[in-house]
Amino acid sequence: MRKLFMLVGTLLLSACAVGPDYRQPADTAPAGYLRADAPLFSSSTPDPEFWRRFDDPLLTRLVEDALAANNTLHVALARYERAQALLRGSKADRLPTVTGSAEAGYQQLSADQAPGISRRDREGETYAAGVNVLWELDLFGRVRRSIRAQQAEAMAVGADLAALQVVVVADLVAGYFELRGLQEQLRVARANAAIQADSLALVERRLAAGRGTTLDAARARAQLEATLSRLPILEGEIAATTHRLSVLTGREPGALVVELEAARPLPALPATVATGLPAELLRRRPDIVAAERRIAAATARVGIATADLYPRFALTGLLGTQAADPGDLFGRNSETRLLALGVDWTFLQVGQVRARIAAAEADVDASLAQYRQTVLRALEETETAMVRYARAQREHAHLQDAAAAAAEASRLARRRYELGRADFLQVLDAERAQLELQDRLAVSQTRSATLLVALYKALAGGWPERAGTPHLAGRTESL
Repeated sequence: MRKLFMLVGTLLLSACAVGPDYRQPADTAPAGYLRADAPLFSSSTPDPEFWRRFDDPLLTRLVEDALAANNTLHVALARYERAQALLRGSKADRLPTVTGSAEAGYQQLSADQAPGISRRDREGETYAAGVNVLWELDLFGRVRRSIRAQQAEAMAVGADLAALQVVVVADLVAGYFELRGLQEQLRVARANAAIQADSLALVERRLAAGRGTTLDAARARAQLEATLSRLPILEGEIAATTHRLSVLTGREPGALVVELEAARPLPALPATVATGLPAELLRRRPDIVAAERRIAAATARVGIATADLYPRFALTGLLGTQAADPGDLFGRNSETRLLALGVDWTFLQVGQVRARIAAAEADVDASLAQYRQTVLRALEETETAMVRYARAQREHAHLQDAAAAAAEASRLARRRYELGRADFLQVLDAERAQLELQDRLAVSQTRSATLLVALYKALAGGWPERAGTPHLAGRTESL
């Protein structure tokens, strides 16, 4: 027994973890963004709860509802909890496996099995109880590497949850802005329809007084009907967007119809958008965190495969009791003991083991390439979102001036027609231009708002670290 304990102690002292140790990839972020045009963008740290900057209590409540009740997020949360449960199971492999057993049996031997023995002496009962212990001595790091792999995978799944949270928040805020933009387009169309109806009435009055033509009346009616035809389409888009917002918050499609039917203006956009620096982006974006953690998991699996080149040592123990009569089961002479050191070594399958090692190493290469691609895609998304938002702001400024000028031109054309100084075709052209430019202005307002949301999404906005959200900072390889 003493020799066995000395052997086990020697083996534990010589334990090591075979296979490569993980090294985090070096950051390759540029010093700054190419499109960070001042004063529209600043290098301040962006606010993850960006939607609060719009000072819209209804929008804030909808975002909170989505974070709490969105079913897609619940699926991702369940996967994260599953990964955590598997991690706890992996950590339990470091400890001995203890099982209890009990047995009561009856046996009768045949006359051929026990010749010359009476029937009474050929039958008997046995009773046994015991505690069994099995402990794998992790001499070559197979168990430790397994825990590290599962630990990294759990963090990657947590980062997947955070990344999905970013997507859900961005979809909801963008959808809310699209709804308000559609409501503004509907208001513009109705206002222009009212103006065109007045123009038609004016033409009909002049026609009745003998000063107009049926051609002018037909043109006025055609333009009015064309504008009215836009209303059902816009109303349908408003309904569809409202349904989408309801589902994003975990409700049935019609749940928010009453609450969202009242039109509200689009919120004012900030004069300056905080974007931070590219190096901060690589540490903040959860999809990059997930990709980096999967490199760590793949590296640990190389160690798991490498450990199969070496023998596995397991310590087995048994403490129990066995007797032919239940009353003697716990007697002194019924005690049984066993302590053994077992070795399992598949040394004849080296080719298969090395094939598994090569496959695991290929997984590391693939994970590293995926990480690099994720970094490049994050930088691309951010740069693209910045330039698109900046150009949309310029477009919006020009359209504001154009829409104001078109409204003034429409007013003047109508006035000149009333005074008999212009024909009705000029009025129609001016009103058509007014409707087109006011509609484009409303679309531009919506585009600017949704492109700002896309920028916040690229910057990992929508991932507030709060209770119930996986904490991804402080990555470690320690156990």
